[in-house]
Amino acid sequence: MTIHTEHPFLEPESERDPVRRLRGRLGGVVTLWTTGGPRSHTGLTVSSMMVAGGEPARLLGLVDPDSDLALALCDGGTAVVQLLQWGHRDIAEAFAGTAPAPGGMFRLGDWTDTPWGPLLDGASAWAAIRVAQPGREVGWSLLLEGVVEKVEIRDDEVPLVHRRGRYQRPG
Repeated sequence: MTIHTEHPFLEPESERDPVRRLRGRLGGVVTLWTTGGPRSHTGLTVSSMMVAGGEPARLLGLVDPDSDLALALCDGGTAVVQLLQWGHRDIAEAFAGTAPAPGGMFRLGDWTDTPWGPLLDGASAWAAIRVAQPGREVGWSLLLEGVVEKVEIRDDEVPLVHRRGRYQRPG
């Protein structure tokens, strides 16, 4: 068995999408968007998002249009957007669909039900949003625009950052 330093299925550099490579170099704190009631939770790891201040403030996120989260939120609804910590790497991988989650993703970690969706215990900060309008396709993604209804800020120890296709510690 050989252990490779690079991804074994990585395309040659000359064949890689330059726009995707640019986005990968931006980096950002990894968020987890969750929605649903006690019997129908769904969620998705999202690193392509931004916060727009104002009255009311808004969160904008680019999500996979074929994801369960997109289907649940594209015509409205509520969600919890939580910032993940370095210790949440396994949860981020499972919600991204790149790691197994025996018994379901919501068996990983401890969760608290809120009126907007499930909240991961230990998230460093979170926002409750109400999707303002139907999602709109932008490139290969679906743009979700959420009106911020509540924000809680907690201790921020070691945020989980995604850059160039890998989870990293900041610095």
